Order: sequence, then structure tokens, then C-alpha cells
Amino acid sequence: MAGEKARIEVVKTDKAGPPVGPYNQGIRAGGFVFVAGEKGIDPATGRIVSGGIEAETRRTLENIKAILEAAGSRMDLVVSTFVFMTDLAEFPRMNAIYAEYFTANPPGRTTVEVKALPAGAHIEITGTALAG
Repeated sequence: MAGEKARIEVVKTDKAGPPVGPYNQGIRAGGFVFVAGEKGIDPATGRIVSGGIEAETRRTLENIKAILEAAGSRMDLVVSTFVFMTDLAEFPRMNAIYAEYFTANPPGRTTVEVKALPAGAHIEITGTALAG
């Protein structure tokens, strides 16, 4: 509304990997939660998990889940995701793990291959969810 300052809340949790730059894990604003590009960073070590694309995808989605929960939302309220992968040949294995997290009415999704990702990651996922 005119003259009103928009309410923006920073979302942080130690249950997800820490940011690798000057950004927040998530922002809650306008009835939505905007989750920053998450990678398969283990919150206990601050490093990308080992075990290949399946392990990295699972950890990435667990990080997103933790951020959403910290914001009062949940995975079934995700409306859109963007998936960045360094090798689309791994898409079927990533997709199998992804499907475990979005079983009914999965969100809209865009998946692209990129040359490289921060922290040596092979996958990064960002998402938008209803605030719940």
C-alpha cells in the first residue's frame, strides 16, 4: 500500500548449509517465502556432501525444507523451483530424488545446465513457496 513499508523478514536456520556469500537463506515477504539458491552443503561441516548427484540433491532439498520450516512454510507449499545442474546427463538421478520431495502437485520447475556453481556444487535449487 502507498506510504506503508513492505514487511520483509529474513529467514535463517542452522539446519541448512550457511550462505557462501552476502545473501540470506530465505526471505519471507508478501505471503511468500523466497529460498535462495541452495546447494548440497552439510550444515555440520559447511562443505558439499559426498556421494554423487543423489546425495547432493537430497541434501539440497533437505536444506530447502529446513529453511521453509524456519519460515513457517513447508515443501507442499512450494509453487516454483529453478534447478541448476553442471551436468544434465545426471538429470534422471536428480529427478528421482526430487520426486521424493514433491509427491503430489509438484511445483512448476525450470532446469538448466550451467558451467559451474559456487562451492564446487553440482546442483543448486532455488524455490518460492506460499508462506503458510
